[in-house]
Amino acid sequence: MGRFALLLLLAFASFQALCFAADDDTAFYDSFDEPFDGRWIVSDKDDYKGVWKHSKSEGHDDYGLLVSEKARKYAIVNELNEPVSLKDGSTVLQFETRFQNGLECGGAYLKYLRPQEAGWKAKLFDNESPYSIMFGPDKCGATNKVHFILKHKNPKSGEYVEHHLKYPPSVPSDKLTHVYTAILKPDNEVRILIDGEEKKKANFLSADDFEPPLIPAKTIPDPDDKKPEDWDERAKIPDPNAVKPDDWDEDAPMEIEDEEAVKPEGWLDDEPEEIDDPEATKPEDWDDEEDGEWEAPKIDNPKCETAPGCGEWKRPMKMNPAYKGKWSAPLIDNPNYKGIWKPQEIPNPDYFELDKPDFEPIAAVGIEIWTMQDGILFDNILIAKNDKVAESYRETTWKPKFEVEKEKQKAEDESTDSDGLSGVQKKVFDVLYKVADIPFLSEYKLQILDLIEKAEKQPNITIGVIVSILVIILTVLFRLLFGGKKQPKVEKNPEVAETSNNQSTSGEKAEEEEEEEEEEEKEGTAAAPRRRRRDT
Repeated sequence: MGRFALLLLLAFASFQALCFAADDDTAFYDSFDEPFDGRWIVSDKDDYKGVWKHSKSEGHDDYGLLVSEKARKYAIVNELNEPVSLKDGSTVLQFETRFQNGLECGGAYLKYLRPQEAGWKAKLFDNESPYSIMFGPDKCGATNKVHFILKHKNPKSGEYVEHHLKYPPSVPSDKLTHVYTAILKPDNEVRILIDGEEKKKANFLSADDFEPPLIPAKTIPDPDDKKPEDWDERAKIPDPNAVKPDDWDEDAPMEIEDEEAVKPEGWLDDEPEEIDDPEATKPEDWDDEEDGEWEAPKIDNPKCETAPGCGEWKRPMKMNPAYKGKWSAPLIDNPNYKGIWKPQEIPNPDYFELDKPDFEPIAAVGIEIWTMQDGILFDNILIAKNDKVAESYRETTWKPKFEVEKEKQKAEDESTDSDGLSGVQKKVFDVLYKVADIPFLSEYKLQILDLIEKAEKQPNITIGVIVSILVIILTVLFRLLFGGKKQPKVEKNPEVAETSNNQSTSGEKAEEEEEEEEEEEKEGTAAAPRRRRRDT
């Protein structure tokens, strides 16, 4: 019993120590349990008409900061009691957001603002207000990413430059609550987590991870260097000694009549392919003066149905064995080839070295977005100096909500489709979004995301989309393995095309269906002789 009491006492002491440490390491936290008035300041700028509301998350008693109207600009800011330095140890930026009505076009990112000495006022907060870091989801059209942007001062020019994280993760496509975490480490590393799972790791000083890189290139192409006039970039040239062969006939046709062809037996030379319809009668209301002379419509000649053909017989055409086309001299290696010209490299006058980013402190947290969707809910905004603190908040504030929402979504999927097909498709889409984040596919990420979004709107084309994405992956792998330069094409299967058509207006659909019927009719009669019809 005494040993159990000792263990209990130690556990309690450890818990207390953890709580005190969490308090010490928490630089800013807002749970929005209470109304935001007094803590958050709404911008008075004319462009920002969106109304913020203190609202419950759907299905929970938990409150958050709600984007309440569609197609509006929003701006709101909370000034910290003390600026948070990003130069001392680790810093963790974390917040939750939920797209309760989905997200087709809009942002849900946060801006971590510099001190007001940089030139901004809370009541005038807008997109020009100077920030240190911008972080969070953004989706519209071809854009689908979790932004991480560092605004860094160039030590030579004194200008602030936006440095964007390359190949950022995609935004989750559901309506559940997700938690976004950015961990800035003292070794210049930044880690991006979604729902506690690492999605991206980068180095602030690596040119492979940020665009433009924080450290400029040591050398640059000389802007004053000019290509010499006698510089020959042609690897191959026509052989100047080559002569066209005497028997090369450039005028020979590609096709000639097949002299060996014989007219089939039973061919009806004197029978027309079409005849007047004997059962057709002139309409009673036909006016010769207004409508012109009436002519019976044409029908296929029934005699031709049993014969090999009707009308004048002509020999079929065949490929001309003597055809060679236009002669051109063969290509040979160019003895004067010097390669592709490039200007010489010179020292970059803007180059500088950097051991660590010169982070600006965070003096306020702001949300400045433009969105076409309402129902975006922000919650549990945290700035901490210890990633364990962020982890504890994820476990206690985010995870319970997420688990409830996930179970509810699962039940809805099962009720929507008894065989669970919707749930399977959701898992497929989640995998496809992860595929889009693969670095070697970055060049085609927008194409892949576009295909996935079409499949989400039209689930019946999911298989076609998967095939198209596989084509991209296999083509890229082929290029990597064999050095091909050909760019992969996204296969546009008929079902994907159907998705685009389904998004048109009802009037356009009617016209398209009418055109399709006409095309089908033409295809059905393509093999038969053409019929002459009279317009009425």
